Amino acid sequence: MTTRTELGAAVRAWRERVSPQEAGLPGGGDRRVPGLRREELALLVGISVDYLVRLEQGRATHPSAQVLAALSRALRLGGSDRETLYRLAGAVPPPSGSVPREVPRGVRRMLDRMSDTPVAVFTAAWDIVQWNALWAELVGDPAAMDGRDRNLVWRHFAEPAGHPSRVRRDPDEEDAFEREMVSDLRRAMDRYPDDRAVSELIAALIETNPRFAERWARFEGVPTAPARKTIVHPVHGPVELDCDVLTIGGGDLRIVLYSAEPDSPEAVVLENLRSGVPDVTMSSHRG
Repeated sequence: MTTRTELGAAVRAWRERVSPQEAGLPGGGDRRVPGLRREELALLVGISVDYLVRLEQGRATHPSAQVLAALSRALRLGGSDRETLYRLAGAVPPPSGSVPREVPRGVRRMLDRMSDTPVAVFTAAWDIVQWNALWAELVGDPAAMDGRDRNLVWRHFAEPAGHPSRVRRDPDEEDAFEREMVSDLRRAMDRYPDDRAVSELIAALIETNPRFAERWARFEGVPTAPARKTIVHPVHGPVELDCDVLTIGGGDLRIVLYSAEPDSPEAVVLENLRSGVPDVTMSSHRG
C-alpha cells in the first residue's frame, strides 16, 4: 500500500470513529455510517468535500500544514495518531507545548497494585514524576531530592552531592547508557522546544559537564541498552535485576520497573525490602 493510499485510509478510519457530538455537531438523523460524514469533516477542517474525497482516495498529495493541523484537531488526534497523520502526509509534526508530566488515572491505579515490583514513571526528559515505596527502598528515595536532582540525566552526569547513583555499570554499559540518555534529551528538545526546563537542563549540562557536551556534539546513534542492571544496595549489596522500560501511549511517559526471577536470591532481596516498607502506595511530584 502506498503512503498516499495509507493516508486516505487513515483519515477515513479516524473520521468514522469520531461522533458528531464529540466534534461539537448536532447528532441524530439517518446515519448510514458511523462517525462523521465527509461533509461534516470538510466543514470542520475548512476544505471542500471534493478535496476530502480526493484525499481519502489517495488522489490529493501533500496537504498543507494548515490542513493537517485542522484535520488533527477535527479528528481529535493525539500522541502517536497525530504523528502518524503527518508522517503519512510526508510532513514533520510541529512540536507542541511542554513535556507531559501527568500520569493517567488508569496507569496510576495499575501502579498502585504493583507493590511487589520497584516501579517509577519518568517524563520524556527523564524527570521522575511517580514511584512506589519499593523503588525508593531499592534505588533511593526521590522525595529526598529537589529540583534537577530528580532528573535521571542530571544525576548521572552532574553527580550531585548526597545523591549518588546506586546503579553499577561496566564501561560498555556506561557508554550505552550515556548515548541513550543524550539521544532521549535531544528527542525531548526537538519535540518540545518551548519547554524552558528542558532547554535549560541541556544548557546547564553542556556548561558543567565536558563529557555530556562532547556526547551532545556527536549526534550519536542509540545502541540497544542492556536489559539487566546491577543495583548496589547499602544493606544488601549488589543486586542484579531485569530492567524494562514501557512507554505510556499518548503521554510520552516511561514506566521503568525492576524484576527478578521467582525464587532467585534477587527475588528474596526484593521481598525483604518490601517486607520492611510500611506504605507501598505510589508517591508523586508535580513540580
